[in-house]
Amino acid sequence: MAEALAGALPVTSARVLRIALPIVLSNATVPLLGAVDTGVVGQMGAAAPIGAVGVGAIVLTAVYGIFAFLRMGTSGLAAQAEGAADRAETEAILLRALLLALAVGAALILAQAPLVAVAFRLSPASAEVEGLARAYLALRIWGAPAVIALFALSGWLIARERAATVLALHLWMNGVNIGLDLWFVLGLGWGVEGVAAATLAAEWSGLALALWVTRGALAGAARGDRRRLLDRARLLRMAGVNADIMQRSLLLQGAFAAFIFLGAGFGDVTLAANQVLFQFLGIASQVLDGFALAAEALVGQAMGARSVAGVRRSAALASLWGLATALLLAAAFAAFGPAMVAVMARDAEVQATARAYLPWVVALPVLSVGAYLCDGIFIGATATRAMRNAMLVAVAVFAALILALHPGAGNGGLWAAVAAMNLARLAAMLAAYPAVERALAPVRPRS
Repeated sequence: MAEALAGALPVTSARVLRIALPIVLSNATVPLLGAVDTGVVGQMGAAAPIGAVGVGAIVLTAVYGIFAFLRMGTSGLAAQAEGAADRAETEAILLRALLLALAVGAALILAQAPLVAVAFRLSPASAEVEGLARAYLALRIWGAPAVIALFALSGWLIARERAATVLALHLWMNGVNIGLDLWFVLGLGWGVEGVAAATLAAEWSGLALALWVTRGALAGAARGDRRRLLDRARLLRMAGVNADIMQRSLLLQGAFAAFIFLGAGFGDVTLAANQVLFQFLGIASQVLDGFALAAEALVGQAMGARSVAGVRRSAALASLWGLATALLLAAAFAAFGPAMVAVMARDAEVQATARAYLPWVVALPVLSVGAYLCDGIFIGATATRAMRNAMLVAVAVFAALILALHPGAGNGGLWAAVAAMNLARLAAMLAAYPAVERALAPVRPRS
């Protein structure tokens, strides 16, 4: 039955692109919102409000980023339930994830005072900027339950190949945010608090729209078996998957933080050049993320249908499209990179330094795409422990190279360590991949 269901919905390039392209477009809207927030508050004619909005947004992005595992964990589990044609479990996964998200969001609201205190201890600012940023955060923190719940809802929608709905949600929230930014700040003169209020309203309106979109599934889960919803084994599995992904993400963020801090040791010019070049990597990761998410959904469904052929074809097609896109990105960075550097940095010395290390940015999309796609494959297969272990290996390789090359190899040594880390992730996950297929082997009855 499961194999027949998988065969009825063949894995095609069209399915991969229907998931990937809306995600790419959705990701492209993220920097737009930050630019509008900065531009609107910049009309106040002072530096402190711009700095306050920037600092506040960075603090919340860092805090919320810790809980982005809920998007990935929900996606893998829901895709497998969808592939198994287990509607009750698909609906229950959504409600379980939402309950967890709301609990985490409420906890963040309660913990806001120590969170803000730690943030300003780590990144001190002037008294004026800190005061404005605290006012910004005092409003924005009330959006925590909505933001984290939207992680879960987005993962569930992607698992069901409803990426266009995720794009629509982002467009809606961005539209609300931009409209209210203009009204609250320029019209009513609310300043930094107006930017925060606009974003807060957009977040809760986005959650309301997402709940309306998924109302049928939520109603089904609410009417379903309460014992299924709170089943201990299923709850423990969800907790294990999410814990593995969170640990993997913290390891990755720690490696990138080390890159930034060590780069700062080479001087302000190198630090600025690295920051400029990191924007290229951000673009690449946002674009390639679409194909990783396609792998999550399609591999997860094939796992639920217990189709080895479906897993292989899903992984292969998503990887082929991802590699083709990585090659295009590399070509675009090679052709337009110097001009992009000139736009992002006006200082001649920063430009020259960034151009010197631009070949690393050209190469990294191609060197890293395999690791990104394997992440999607392993999340879809819920082989998250293997993915976390691969990250441990990769960070160990990164650390070993840093110890060997820093500071003698200069900034190029840092970039080489990043490239090696992503290749090590790929190698470790390729070594672990056969276990993904073995998990689908039929269980032989004992004689």
